[in-house]
Amino acid sequence: MSLVDSHCHLNFEPMGDDMPAVLERAKAAGVDYMLCVSVNLEDYPQVLAIAQAHENIFASVGVHPCYQDVKEPTVEELLRLAQDEKVVAIGETGLDYFRIEGDMAWQQQRFVRHIEAGIEAAKPLIVHTREAADDTMRILREHHADRCGAVMHCFAEDWETAKKALDLGFYISFSGIVTFNSAARLKEVAKQVPLDRILVETDAPYLAPVPMRGRPNQPAFVAHTAQYVADLRGISLDELSRKTSDNFFQLFSSARR
Repeated sequence: MSLVDSHCHLNFEPMGDDMPAVLERAKAAGVDYMLCVSVNLEDYPQVLAIAQAHENIFASVGVHPCYQDVKEPTVEELLRLAQDEKVVAIGETGLDYFRIEGDMAWQQQRFVRHIEAGIEAAKPLIVHTREAADDTMRILREHHADRCGAVMHCFAEDWETAKKALDLGFYISFSGIVTFNSAARLKEVAKQVPLDRILVETDAPYLAPVPMRGRPNQPAFVAHTAQYVADLRGISLDELSRKTSDNFFQLFSSARR
């Protein structure tokens, strides 16, 4: 079994203070690769340093939609930072209308800049959306994000939204949320997404899956999410692991096994 944690924040506490143990537990759980995701430019050097120090960890560059009082990315800067060979994606980017209220024009403009950078860099987007599915999909479509590809990270929307993303050639990534009792709608989506478009992730240190709820999440725990999705679909963990790993390297084509 060989799994990929397609979205984690290894520089966040408590993982950043316990990196050797975190990576050893991941290895023991069959998690061979990880994508450490950027949320702002100020901390991007930490993200890149982790990826550069470990052959099996990749990085992204981007600014999360919920971060307001941070350096605003330009397309040019995103492109410059994305030139590093360890950077395989642009993001985390997208829209979040849950945490922030008011005029969202700034958030939408930031999202568009990430899409433009993704297209020019020929690197896929890591897309966050929360209570903003319609605008997220509209902007992705209108700004031709299908030219660079994308993953809908930590997916928690309905099948209609998933179908729109799939129609653009995007991938759907399931986090520990799919294991929650309250996620009946999401479980149905996990059954329907084509097997060649599924990724799994932790979003560590957040959203630990059952049976680890209440603990800080870590890459090793993606095995629980993978097992859960495999059971939902009536396939073996080995098959789910193989497909999601292949999907990861298909989408993030500059990542090397």
